[in-house]
Amino acid sequence: MIHHVMVVGYGIMGQGIAISFARGGHQVTVLSRNPRRIDALPDGVDAVGELPADPPDLIIEAVPERLELKISLFARLEKAYGDLPILATNTSGLSLEAMAAELQYPHQFIGIHYFQPAEMLPSVEVMLVEQTDQTTLQRVTEALSRNGQQAVIIKRPIAGYLANRLQHAMLHEAFSMIEQGVVSAEDVDRVCKTMFGPRMCVTGLLEQKDISGLATTAAAQQALVPQLNHSGTPTRLIQDMIARGQLGVKSGTGFYDWNNRDIAAYKKEAMKKLVKILEIISEN
Repeated sequence: MIHHVMVVGYGIMGQGIAISFARGGHQVTVLSRNPRRIDALPDGVDAVGELPADPPDLIIEAVPERLELKISLFARLEKAYGDLPILATNTSGLSLEAMAAELQYPHQFIGIHYFQPAEMLPSVEVMLVEQTDQTTLQRVTEALSRNGQQAVIIKRPIAGYLANRLQHAMLHEAFSMIEQGVVSAEDVDRVCKTMFGPRMCVTGLLEQKDISGLATTAAAQQALVPQLNHSGTPTRLIQDMIARGQLGVKSGTGFYDWNNRDIAAYKKEAMKKLVKILEIISEN
């Protein structure tokens, strides 16, 4: 059973992960380069600047998305603790196989991928590598369950897990249609917020197709799939926006103009709506 969890890195994702495990009654330690600069740690969470003497049961890295950085961290952890802790990566896109190949104890390695906000969403993706043993998987899924989160098991390494693959398939098509001048960014978001979103919160993607009829879906696939963007390369739209310095909220412009807007108030209101949605979909 997992009792002590260490989170390496305390950015937005690291904070959410730490909160979720503290909520589940775990002892939580945050490893940070500057622990004294962390204000208002959640109850049940401690911050340290050096590796604890006693090995945690589970260590989750939430450091920047650089493969060499993660591999170096895992080597340091194995040198300190041997095969005692489970080592987990929160990467959203880097190769788990490449990380596992550098480990001495890959049977103790697993991917645990959160969506933001990590402490609020009720599902977490868990990805196995070939060497991950069943005891490691069982201990991780049980710990997540104590946090009030269900594990979505990805049975072998694939780029992007499940959620990001679905998200980027949709984004790729949306970017393509915007680039072609067929629709606007506002149109895309309106469809997602008022058509896809409400229905998918209730009946998901595939359950809805069972309800509406698979024969209809099969016929639509035959007609529509050949017309989709199958370029295999990112659209120029988003790449060119980045080259022009359009970074979204960070720069003031992206698909929308964020200048002279109260971003903090907007995020707060969006979070309130998300809480209400999660309350509704959690009802039996």
